[in-house]
Amino acid sequence: MAWIALFVAGLLECGWAVGLKYTHGFTKLWPSVLTAIALAGSMWLLAWAAKTIPIGTAYAVWVGIGALGTAILGAVLFKEPVTIARTACLLLLLAAIVGLKLTAGPSDSTQSG
Repeated sequence: MAWIALFVAGLLECGWAVGLKYTHGFTKLWPSVLTAIALAGSMWLLAWAAKTIPIGTAYAVWVGIGALGTAILGAVLFKEPVTIARTACLLLLLAAIVGLKLTAGPSDSTQSG
């Protein structure tokens, strides 16, 4: 369940990161409100997942999902450049996220923080 929460947290990170563009420096009310809600939800789910997933792994996966998703959304929504080199780097990022998940080992619910 923690991994699902972490995945959703990463998706929400994409939402608030892209949302920043729509807030126009937090001068537009509703985009700013939605961005803040996505940010709070993302952080809350990351914190919840980190109760059982080691923090280094949880944070790296969260950032990776956010970075990958935001880069893809940037290309789709804002016509940011899609080059072979950029695509290769994003594929490496995807491989790193999957690798961290596969090598995470069993969750340690006895960790305290």
